[in-house]
Amino acid sequence: MKKKIKIYTWNVNGIRAIYNKNFIKWCNTGKGDIICIQETKAQKEQLPEELININGYNSYWFSAKRKGYSGVCIYTRILPINVAYGFGIEKFDIEGRVIFAEYDEFLLVNSYFPNGGRGAERVKYKLEYYDELFFYLEKNYRDKKGIIVAGDFNTAHKEIDLARPEENENVSGFLIEEREWIDKIINLGYVDVFRLFHKEGGLYTYWDPITRARERNIGWRIDYFMVSEDFVKYIKSSHIHSEIMGSDHCPVSLDIEI
Repeated sequence: MKKKIKIYTWNVNGIRAIYNKNFIKWCNTGKGDIICIQETKAQKEQLPEELININGYNSYWFSAKRKGYSGVCIYTRILPINVAYGFGIEKFDIEGRVIFAEYDEFLLVNSYFPNGGRGAERVKYKLEYYDELFFYLEKNYRDKKGIIVAGDFNTAHKEIDLARPEENENVSGFLIEEREWIDKIINLGYVDVFRLFHKEGGLYTYWDPITRARERNIGWRIDYFMVSEDFVKYIKSSHIHSEIMGSDHCPVSLDIEI
């Protein structure tokens, strides 16, 4: 009998903020077997018990050393074989950007990729992070089992992936060198699985809250599931859930049947 698994990825822009916006109710009713959260902006000890131990889920947290910044976590109903935090490079690991959860059939990577919006040095840092993370995956996991990289990549790949490409061609998140890195990931043998099922434009995962861009759907698609080619045959669907509120991002789901 085939096993069905639903995975969500969601940048919540502060786990404590979204806690007050029916987050636990969504977890309990969203039918997600695994939920990858980015930008928790909290240390685990700062959180209420009911947020750490949501009914039916085990949770794994990796926080930045700087309080109120970055951070990722995974809620999972399926017990992983192994969980690892960071990939051993201090300048990245101190920002709490990645958790590796290994399951029988696949490795799940939950990553909050750096934002390059603070200038050239952060763009360089961001591109180095891409390099080091995928080098780590190639070295340690490739050809051993399927790989799913979920998270906020902080880059729109093609013009179809943001509402106003011409206005943003010199803005981090749509710089040519960032977009070329998404090409590089695909050339390594990863598939942007959302685009297997949805070829149309106007589908975004992030909207600027200051300009109330969500009301006008002036957005960016920067949250992805990148799946190794050998595992794509198990992917049945992927959806953007723009109706789910509470953050400046919305959840993206992936359905697996294996």
